[in-house]
Amino acid sequence: MSCTSAYLGGCIRLAGRRSTNFKNCLQRDIKFSVSVSKFHGALWSSSVNVPDQFSSFKFIPQVSNNSNTGFDQSNLQGNGNNEAYEDKVVALVIGGGGREHSLCYSLQRSPSCARVFCAPGNAGIAHSGDATCIPDLNISDSADVLSFCRLWGVGLVVIGPEGPLVAGLANDLVKTGIPTFGPSSEAAVLEGSKDFMKKLCDKYGIPTAKYRTFTNPSEAKQYVKEQGAPIVIKADGLAAGKGVIVAMTLEEAFEAVDLMLVKDLFGSAGSRVIIEEYLEGEEASFFAIVDGDNALPLESAQDHKRVGDGDTGPNTGGMGAYSPAPVLTEELQSLIMESIIFPTVKGMAAEGRKFVGVLYAGLMIEKKSGLPKLIEYNVRFGDPECQVLMMRLESDLAQLLLAASRGDLSNASLHWSPETAMVVVMASEGYPEDYKKGTIIRNLEEAERVSSTVKVFHAGTALDSGGNFIAVGGRVLGITAKGKDIEEARKRAYDAVEAIDWPQGFFRRDIGWRALPRLVNHA
Repeated sequence: MSCTSAYLGGCIRLAGRRSTNFKNCLQRDIKFSVSVSKFHGALWSSSVNVPDQFSSFKFIPQVSNNSNTGFDQSNLQGNGNNEAYEDKVVALVIGGGGREHSLCYSLQRSPSCARVFCAPGNAGIAHSGDATCIPDLNISDSADVLSFCRLWGVGLVVIGPEGPLVAGLANDLVKTGIPTFGPSSEAAVLEGSKDFMKKLCDKYGIPTAKYRTFTNPSEAKQYVKEQGAPIVIKADGLAAGKGVIVAMTLEEAFEAVDLMLVKDLFGSAGSRVIIEEYLEGEEASFFAIVDGDNALPLESAQDHKRVGDGDTGPNTGGMGAYSPAPVLTEELQSLIMESIIFPTVKGMAAEGRKFVGVLYAGLMIEKKSGLPKLIEYNVRFGDPECQVLMMRLESDLAQLLLAASRGDLSNASLHWSPETAMVVVMASEGYPEDYKKGTIIRNLEEAERVSSTVKVFHAGTALDSGGNFIAVGGRVLGITAKGKDIEEARKRAYDAVEAIDWPQGFFRRDIGWRALPRLVNHA
């Protein structure tokens, strides 16, 4: 046996274990002696007795006094001194993309948060010092996640992606008394089934586009003929952000119906389709934190879904965003809360599906009426909208999410930077179709040196054997910056993008284009 005493760094991986079942490993292989905070069970140091084959941990050291995070880690070195942290919480973020990186970044800066873990995380998150990544934790196995939470005294779990939410991870954590920010599987159906969301809108008078639901391709095509083009075809279930096709012609609409109902492009997620009227106007994203009964609005943001400049090409998960969104005036935000968010929260409670988490409303501000209509709900922070929101948030995120998880938002308030934030997504060549993997990315540190307000969020990166960052996903980086207005934020973000050496990457060059004319018109 060997004994290690450590305050673990940027990445924990048991040596010799390619994929670790934490539950079995903890029960059979490792004995822990821990020093625990009396309030939230936060772990500060540990004496770990491990078998010889687990005698070392693989580290990617965290950065102390990180100027970008604003968080001084110099006194978190496993010296066993817990007195300064008794009121603080250890947080675990589930996921490994750009959204999760930005959540880790904001939690790390929260005065009430002592330690941030991210599972699985990614190389960039670990390298940045914004969290300790746990690549071997099986987030699809609730038992593994529960074992990890008990071991490390986790007092808040924040679930980022929709998959674990729909699978019921929040249900299992809440049953054991672990404060969890994210809806139950019963409530996550709001995103998991567009048909459910539409029926909820019908029942509770929530404004949305006219629609019909089909499982028969012939009937679906007949409806398309009757309605005409342009028209929108949506897979009912989760399709990794790719299940929506905006068909500008009847032929495109028929092809979309066949792809989903005949060719099973999205598997069971596309076995039922929603055919929806095409709304002309401006899209915007609206977020609210919900505790089951109360809802607290976040700041506005605007995404750019299409892959190409000028909103051309196929839909993506999002190629950039900015906050605030000028299209969402204070009057519109109040209307959205009253006509969309509050009826949804009350409706979900009435249906026996109380919602706890973040409601992300994808909206269309109709050109002909100027009024908001609900396009879709997501039951988690948007990506890349989350990146710009977390850059602007000045409140304690950990306290906010804890309050929501405990049903105690009634007295909560939020403080935001008055500055504008913008994120430009850098993606692998070929995205959103087949894309290259393993290409080397250089000069990321140079990009962050463009301005103290620049932050590079990692979505799809890993390290190669030479220690170089490589691209392993479609959307890979979120280059984010703040400025006194959208023009300054935009300049800083694009200056940082230009500093990055990645020939196989691409990005849109017009993020924020809708907001810039407004600035000119109001000047």
